Amino acid sequence: MELGVYSFGDVQKDPVTGKLGSTAQATRNLLEAIQLADQVGLDYFGIGEHHTYEMPASAATVVLGAAASTTKNIKLGSAVTVLSTDDPVRVYQQFATLDALSNGRAEITAGRGSSTESFPLFGHSLNDYDELYAEKLDLLLKINESESITWSGKFRPALNEALIVPRPENGSLPIWLATGGNPHSSVRAGLLGLPISYAIIGGQASRFAPLADLYRRAAAQANIPEAQIKVSVASPGFVGDDAAQAKERFWTHWHAVMESLGKIRGFAPPPRHHYDKEASGGGALFVGAPEEIAERIVTLHKSIGHMRQFLQMDVGQLPQKEFLRSIELLGTRVKPLVDAELGAARS
Repeated sequence: MELGVYSFGDVQKDPVTGKLGSTAQATRNLLEAIQLADQVGLDYFGIGEHHTYEMPASAATVVLGAAASTTKNIKLGSAVTVLSTDDPVRVYQQFATLDALSNGRAEITAGRGSSTESFPLFGHSLNDYDELYAEKLDLLLKINESESITWSGKFRPALNEALIVPRPENGSLPIWLATGGNPHSSVRAGLLGLPISYAIIGGQASRFAPLADLYRRAAAQANIPEAQIKVSVASPGFVGDDAAQAKERFWTHWHAVMESLGKIRGFAPPPRHHYDKEASGGGALFVGAPEEIAERIVTLHKSIGHMRQFLQMDVGQLPQKEFLRSIELLGTRVKPLVDAELGAARS
């Protein structure tokens, strides 16, 4: 089982004034977190593309490229790349460059994007939401198959025997398909033979088990080799030295995020009893002491069979010091317990 972290590069708040700090410092904090995750033995760090002041991680490959030269083992990826509003040629070139700098540790996780700031920013219409993604995923996969591309589509100029470089030394890049639970996405990933990453951010985590089964059935129908069939889980979480204190601390920051999103998307923030249910047992929020988190990951594995789980810890301007401590506990306390039960990660 691989364990890791993902982040949108949250900006910190000044503890005295309560005002948001600089996006520059948030970027430096992100690099510090990746370096620590590698030092404590975690397997993966993903950066999720966002374009807001509070979450300014808009250029993942730049940060990951900096991390490539100061880390040794950790896999470096996107969580996610909003492929619908990007150019697959540039995405591939950037991650292939990252792959070279990291000696083969780069991954792409392609998604439509649950946040839609990038659509107006890059001149795309939300009316083309599904069509953009399907076309650009098709091009990205074709680039991964061959360095010379002839291709035509609706949303970008055609390519005629175009050379796409650099190329990964291993021949191709790992490309994951991300989804928040759309059954069609599970079928698509299975038929294409792509590994799938489920974003489980609410409800009971085990409700994704039927989707994972659907994914595997689609892959079997397409005669996809078993080695290509991989499931990962991304979920909010926070590991503390004390379970009660961890749950209390994370509540403050998680609720702040829900309150902010609610104002934008038109829903009331969930009450405390809802949070308490989701932050324990089979809920989607993996919050607590190391032993509890390890047990819950192992339990979820029994229903979903995933090979990687990575947590978003720095939500709602969680202080960097607490973010780093949570990363440390995930690597030094949670991972050994999960490895003892399920076995260490294998590439």
